[in-house]
Amino acid sequence: MVEEFVYLGSLIHSTTKAQTIICATMQSLDNQIWRSRLLNTTKLRLYNMCILPIFLYGSECWVVSKMDVHKIEALYQWFLRMLLGIKWYHFVRNDDVRRQTKQPKLTVIIQARRLTLFGHIACTDDNADAKRILLASPQGDWRRPPGRPSITWLRTIQHDLRCHNLTLPEAVDMAQNRPLWRLLSMSGATQS
Repeated sequence: MVEEFVYLGSLIHSTTKAQTIICATMQSLDNQIWRSRLLNTTKLRLYNMCILPIFLYGSECWVVSKMDVHKIEALYQWFLRMLLGIKWYHFVRNDDVRRQTKQPKLTVIIQARRLTLFGHIACTDDNADAKRILLASPQGDWRRPPGRPSITWLRTIQHDLRCHNLTLPEAVDMAQNRPLWRLLSMSGATQS
């Protein structure tokens, strides 16, 4: 079995953890864009059209730990600071950098994409494999193996739903109303 491979310019890892994607993105960026004499608005448009889609490719399926969230936010701030030419010794707060560029937090964008995918799965036919897996409950005699439970996509979704004061069954019912679900999933990305 292959542990990792590059697909459409993105590093895919068998564990679906975001850490390998974050490291690969940091290593593959070209500094010529950031140090060029382009206007900041042009650099920001390049960032939004070229770099952000590559970095976020497949992010709706990522299983993100707290450490990964910190790395994602650090990478995001590094992008924006390089774009604006802000050095570490300028002592500019991260909130000020985001306000200056009018960019939402990257983790909020990823959360919105995850919730959008969850809404698509919840709206599928009840016989679809993806929806059956989403709504399946373990058998009565099943026991979790000893040790710390690993982070799963469903647990990540449940954490995202808790931010909106929703449980999984409530979210599945709400996702049937597509315009309402679209507003809910995008609400975090527009508020930050």
